Amino acid sequence: MKTVRIGAGAGYSGDRIDPAVELAAKGSLDYLVFECLAERTIALAQKARLRDASAGYDPLLEERMRAVLPICSERRIRIVSNMGAANPRAAAVKTCEIVRELGLPNVRVAAVTGDDVLGLLRRKIDVLTSLEGPLPPEERWIAANAYVGAAPVAQALAGGADVVLTGRVADPALFLAPLVHEFGWSWENWETLGQGTVIGHLLECAGQLTGGYFADPGYKDVLNLARLGFPIAAVEPDGSAVLTKVEGSGGMLTRATCTEQLLYEIQDPSMYFTPDVVADFSQVHLEEMGPDRVRVSGGRGRARPSTLKVSIGYHDGFIGEGQISYAGPNALPRAELARDILAERLAAFPMAELRFDFIGMNAIHGAQLSAHAPAPYEVRLRAAGRAASAATAMWIQREVEALYTNGPAGGGGASGSTREILAIASALMPRESVSPQVEILESRHASA
Repeated sequence: MKTVRIGAGAGYSGDRIDPAVELAAKGSLDYLVFECLAERTIALAQKARLRDASAGYDPLLEERMRAVLPICSERRIRIVSNMGAANPRAAAVKTCEIVRELGLPNVRVAAVTGDDVLGLLRRKIDVLTSLEGPLPPEERWIAANAYVGAAPVAQALAGGADVVLTGRVADPALFLAPLVHEFGWSWENWETLGQGTVIGHLLECAGQLTGGYFADPGYKDVLNLARLGFPIAAVEPDGSAVLTKVEGSGGMLTRATCTEQLLYEIQDPSMYFTPDVVADFSQVHLEEMGPDRVRVSGGRGRARPSTLKVSIGYHDGFIGEGQISYAGPNALPRAELARDILAERLAAFPMAELRFDFIGMNAIHGAQLSAHAPAPYEVRLRAAGRAASAATAMWIQREVEALYTNGPAGGGGASGSTREILAIASALMPRESVSPQVEILESRHASA
């Protein structure tokens, strides 16, 4: 019975590269998938493309491709990734250049575009249905990308692409597309599409599945995290799969690690909306088959939704931040005095929001839950605020630094920054309004 082996090469844009190389070299893969996009990631990429028309793809694309292309070319492992971000075609052109520089045989590189709907929405904003209250004013929009499904990726694979680079394709769709292509699944077979989406969701965060996000010393111990191995799914024609990792790599893959990842970012396990299917995870069965081997089955699905999610990136002002440390006897009262000084000084500026945290004491859970925490021997005060202009936000950093000589004794290690806020709004639009396109580029050498 035919089995398709898919490896998860990345779980986010800045992920480690060596586990992907290990997968390519030792995982006996058919496909290596790099999932590298988040909502804010693609909006930042759109900003980069506005500055340079040849930019806008993942900043680690070149490094990743140089690392894995020689192995994947030799072993006929096909690569699928959303590293195209805001500029899939430029990413494909760059990948072809790398293939030629490395002297590899011809590699066919596909660019999947059409997810960028900013221009369309500027003309037809009335097609949007907001998911989170009123949308921000249109003049503040920087990017708008629809979550495209697996179909154009499968189309690129059917066209002979060895590498497929996309923009905003839904995360599990990157893994579902090779399965549809290899097994010939119907786009209306909701059960297999649902099960394939389960596999994609489990793999999409890479090292989270093999113990990275799972680890909690003394409670959930995971060995050799510095050498964490990324997961592999050996998938059968019905969509069931055995999850594993490269033998000898760090981390662990168990029913517990899979259960945590299965529920990750899920509101209703029985209704997980994707562009391809409304997946049902409620009947998923996880069975340990041996060390680092878990069999997954039982995913289901219902007809895909009539709409696609759209992620809108927009400018929302600036954040100013400053930090300073106090240590030794009476550290907390000195930090509290510094906070009071900053609050009074910064009240003169038009801040939309202003907050103060004692890092290590109340910064995560807030003052109420941390009220009975013991007084620390050292504490770092953080002041942060949001303002309409960078000049106003910058006053936070300046006032924190001024505490060196104008505040409580013993302040040290002051630092600060001012940065633009790139916020995200979510909406829905009719799926028929989005038209993905596939272009396949050849990387042939001039002598070929």
